[in-house]
Amino acid sequence: MTPRKAVTNELTQGMVMNAARELFRKKGYQQVSMRQIATELGYSHGAIYYHFKNKAELFYAMIESDFKELDQWLDNVMIQDLDNKIKLKQVLLEFIRFGLTHKSQYEMMFLLSDEEVKSYVNKGPNESYEKFAEALLELSNKSISIQQAWTIFLSLHGFVSHYCRCEADYEEVKGLAQSHVNFILASLG
Repeated sequence: MTPRKAVTNELTQGMVMNAARELFRKKGYQQVSMRQIATELGYSHGAIYYHFKNKAELFYAMIESDFKELDQWLDNVMIQDLDNKIKLKQVLLEFIRFGLTHKSQYEMMFLLSDEEVKSYVNKGPNESYEKFAEALLELSNKSISIQQAWTIFLSLHGFVSHYCRCEADYEEVKGLAQSHVNFILASLG
């Protein structure tokens, strides 16, 4: 048995989640072990278990953190002192910007098709979608129906999903994102 390698940086939950996110995205949840995550980070697998008791707990913590971050982006727009029309446009643009700025996170949150982990992803999207729908209703003075809010979400999700598969980042497609959001808002009348 070889002696444990000395490390220069303390392993954090964030480091573990970031490494796991990339491995899950590249290989799929089923194909990644806690040992592989530890190896990717250059730590022993015991160091990973200090932070998470198993892979499922790690995945749940990762997704929970990602949805909280998305919600914070929405909250940051909602507290701004802007006209409701401008704020509504910003909410839609921020959803796109979040998805394209955090592609790996977005893919884990919304695009992962692994059956074993779908149950871990049910709570986060529902709470974030409710927050998103409530913001749309508030900013439109309740002129948007629940069905329209869902359609807006799906339209934004389609845009983000398409560009998640490309190498383009938000800044490269910012003009298209603004056109997409303007099209959505124009369709509301």
